[in-house]
Amino acid sequence: MPPLKFCRSRLAIGCAVVAMATVAIGPAWADPVPSYEELLARIGLTPGALEADALVDAAEARVRQAGVRPNPELSLEAENAFGSGPFSGYGNAETTLSVSQDLELWGRRSARVGVAQAEGRTSLLRRDLATLDAAGRLALAYAEAEAAERRLQLAQEALDLTIADARALMILVEEGREPLFRGIQAQSQAAAARAALDEAQAERDAAFARLTAVAMLPNPVTSIGASLLDREPPAAIPTSSTSPEVRVAEAERAAAESRIEVERVRARPNVRVSVGVRRYEAEDATALTFGVSMPLPLFDRNRGNYDAAQAEFRAADARVMAATQTAQADLAGAEARLRSANSRVWATDGGVTAAEEAYRLSRIGFEAGRISQLELSSSRAALIAARNAAVDARLARVRAEVDLARLQGRFPFGSSK
Repeated sequence: MPPLKFCRSRLAIGCAVVAMATVAIGPAWADPVPSYEELLARIGLTPGALEADALVDAAEARVRQAGVRPNPELSLEAENAFGSGPFSGYGNAETTLSVSQDLELWGRRSARVGVAQAEGRTSLLRRDLATLDAAGRLALAYAEAEAAERRLQLAQEALDLTIADARALMILVEEGREPLFRGIQAQSQAAAARAALDEAQAERDAAFARLTAVAMLPNPVTSIGASLLDREPPAAIPTSSTSPEVRVAEAERAAAESRIEVERVRARPNVRVSVGVRRYEAEDATALTFGVSMPLPLFDRNRGNYDAAQAEFRAADARVMAATQTAQADLAGAEARLRSANSRVWATDGGVTAAEEAYRLSRIGFEAGRISQLELSSSRAALIAARNAAVDARLARVRAEVDLARLQGRFPFGSSK
């Protein structure tokens, strides 16, 4: 069995090594992330927003194309040429040059334009919804990165407290006022705190990498400048009574209804007129030609497409009802979660204050010999847990604000979209 003094010296060296390791933690440089407002101003550069903008441009182009009339058709026909007998060669040929045009009767063009316009309005609403989703992801990534940074700081503070307690305990062990195994326990606690610090460092690096990707930043960032966790959500913001999902569903229903008219018009004959000039080679004469053509609706009356359009409208109407009911329930739940999160933040702040005072008194009592090492460890663990609970409560409040803002059609911690 090694001498007692050697064990105590090895224990002191172990605590010193852990303490020295804490000095090297963290990056040697820090690149702060722009503020949440600055990142929010560039939300239109995110991939989701760019995709939605491109789809809006495509819908607007389809509206323009839907309003264009069909091109006239030019045809050239030759009859009674290059045959046999009197029709050999081209001397008795009849050549006709004509132009035909689809009249688009029964409101064909207006129905087609109506569908394109309805789909364009839907794409605009989807772009707004995509922008809201991008803003929510940005706010959540920003808050998670800030929370990870705070957890790393708390892990560093927890390690510092653990090492300070271990040093104070070593003095008592050297004086013979505490048994040696208490010092070994303190060394084990310091090693566990060091492992927790390494884990917090990894989580922080991962959170900042996600924030860099979500915010489309050109360079990696390693620190938070302006806090979002400490910001209180707006008290009351006037917003639309209809959630973005319901507005999108209503726009889809309107587009489905306009398709019914398109299919109804398609069941009617498509009338075409033509006018031309015919050349008679044998008589060396010309004459005008006129014509009207239309299909006979004997077999295809477009009933299948018309019934399908009506069924799709009923499906879209059902989606509107489902979206309305879901939005009402989600809105009530999000408001309740935000109120609960605010109360939780206030409660955890009070808990941190009480835990700090309890640890301070425990440390004084321990150094005076009136409180055991186990009680000191318990008060330290309670302080660490209270500080982490305060960070968790603030992160939960940000999540609740993100959910509520999306349902209300606005940016998190901001005004209406």
